[in-house]
Amino acid sequence: MSSAPYDSLVAALRTAAQDLIAHRAVEDHPDGGMSQILEAAVATVPGAAVGGISITEHGVVDSPATTSDDVRLLNELQTRLHEGPCFTAVEDPPPDGVVDAQDLTRAPDAARWPRFAAQAVEYGYRSLLSTELSLQGARRVGMTLYARRPGVFDDTARTLAGLSAVQAALVMNGADRAAHLRRAVDSRDLIGQAKGILMERFAIDADGAFRMLVRASQDTNVRLVDVAHLLAEGRLRSPQLDGDPRNARTRA
Repeated sequence: MSSAPYDSLVAALRTAAQDLIAHRAVEDHPDGGMSQILEAAVATVPGAAVGGISITEHGVVDSPATTSDDVRLLNELQTRLHEGPCFTAVEDPPPDGVVDAQDLTRAPDAARWPRFAAQAVEYGYRSLLSTELSLQGARRVGMTLYARRPGVFDDTARTLAGLSAVQAALVMNGADRAAHLRRAVDSRDLIGQAKGILMERFAIDADGAFRMLVRASQDTNVRLVDVAHLLAEGRLRSPQLDGDPRNARTRA
């Protein structure tokens, strides 16, 4: 087996990773980061013509990144029909996380997804390879590559697609962690702002202000950060005086 496809993919993934680091694409533009990985996969996996990253959950196939409108339309078709590789991957996940179709015009692939396969063929695609990025309960994230010729996704293609999938999964994980960190920082800043308002209003220290926020949260079953948000917006005069903060309004 020639190492040329592997070498080209490694080079493409290295370039994409460097771009992500240089431009903080993972944190600020996760969809853009996934698009870079997807484009590298389409360019280097033998036979691949177009591709997409999909999120399948609650009967809907979303398309955060695609290289062609065809892929987006095929994902929308899967949602309408509840049929196609994304649903197969969720409802009957293969051991290796890969769903493939060698020829969408012939059995067994044409029979497995009759309406989806017919539309894919009409768009000019004869085979596909869908590699799992993550599977959590009924939520599946995958990368699907489409080819215009049948039988082109061999073991080499599966390996190369798998390498790309690992890179894309890392991008998504980094984006999720960054988003979680941003939310945590925002919540901390908001609570700090609310504490400052209470400290000034009631001439109390930081611990006393925090206890007021906690008590208001517990008494009203409203999240602490939401109480802080209402207070910072001026919609809550005092957690102890205004009752349920969800019904609070600034007094005249």
